[in-house]
This record gives sequence, structure tokens and C-alpha cells, in this order.
Amino acid sequence: MGKILVIPSIDIMDGKTVRIVQGIPELGCSDYGNDPVEMAMIWRAENAKCLHVVDFNSSWHHSHANENVIRTICESVIIPVELGGGINNFDDAQLAFDQGVARIVIGSLAVDNPKEFEKILQHFTPNKVVAAIDVINDTVVTHGRKHLTGITVDYFSRLLRAMGVERYIVTDVKTNGMLVGPNIELSKKI
Repeated sequence: MGKILVIPSIDIMDGKTVRIVQGIPELGCSDYGNDPVEMAMIWRAENAKCLHVVDFNSSWHHSHANENVIRTICESVIIPVELGGGINNFDDAQLAFDQGVARIVIGSLAVDNPKEFEKILQHFTPNKVVAAIDVINDTVVTHGRKHLTGITVDYFSRLLRAMGVERYIVTDVKTNGMLVGPNIELSKKI
């Protein structure tokens, strides 16, 4: 069986850390603090090996409002940072790498425009491009977990593998942020 690396996630909206519960961000959650850069440094101090950052402004509105925050996170820690949220084309992918991220995470684009996704995957390599699979009831969801695609997780994961994807981030939206633990069976299935 393959190895699983547990990666802390920092979700950002409007320059602040947000807590995501079933795909819905809660702003100003005092349990997590409001400063994403400080949160990144705390995770590093706790010996995190990598950080997963999601830009919800970009995911929902294709806004680059958090560009400086993401760049500062990358400059503030000595571990790889992977970025997801709103990477809709090759230029978005290039911008993410220019900000200093080590990997990008793409979900919606792989469904909406597989050719553009494959172009990014081939150019930046499968080591630097991670496929996000967000799931509700065995169906892939996209666009900030708002759009039910009708595509089964089995079909989508096989399609991604055929494209050359080697890394996946799987989110069971119904359990996300509910403090019930990961959906191990879904991960095993994929």
C-alpha cells in the first residue's frame, strides 16, 4: 500500500485564515487565528513537512487578492507549500509557481478543460501538479464545492490516472471540517 502524508491546511479568504465546514468558510474563527502567515509558521514549528494552502477568493471569484499573503507564506517557511483554489489556466499555474509554491492543486479545471489541465500537467510535471477530487455522495464536485458534476469518483480518478496524475488530494465534503476524521474508505477506493 502507498504512503499517506498528513499535510496541514490553511484556508484563506480576504487575507484571513478561515475554517471550512462542508465547503463553507467561516471568517474570523478565533480557534485558528486570523493571520495565515502566522499559522504557517506555527505549523512549521510543529514539524509539518509541507503546507496545503487554499485560496477561496481565487476559487470562488478568480481573484488574486491573496497573492501577497501566499508569497509571504512561501517566504516564511522552509518547507514546500502547495496551493489550490482558482487555478483555471496555464497563466494561473505559472503565477502560483512565481509566488514560490512548490506544487499546485487543480480540481475544477480537470473537469472543465481537460486539455488545459493536461498541458499544465505535462509542462510542470506530475510531481508539481496535484489533482483535487472533492466528493459528495460518490460524485465529483467542482467550483469551490458548489457544482455537482454527475461524474463518479471512480471514473474521474481513472481518467486522471490515464492523464498521468500521480498525486491526489481527496476531500469528502460532507465530513470536511466536521471533526469526525478522514474518510479512509474513499481514499482507499481512489
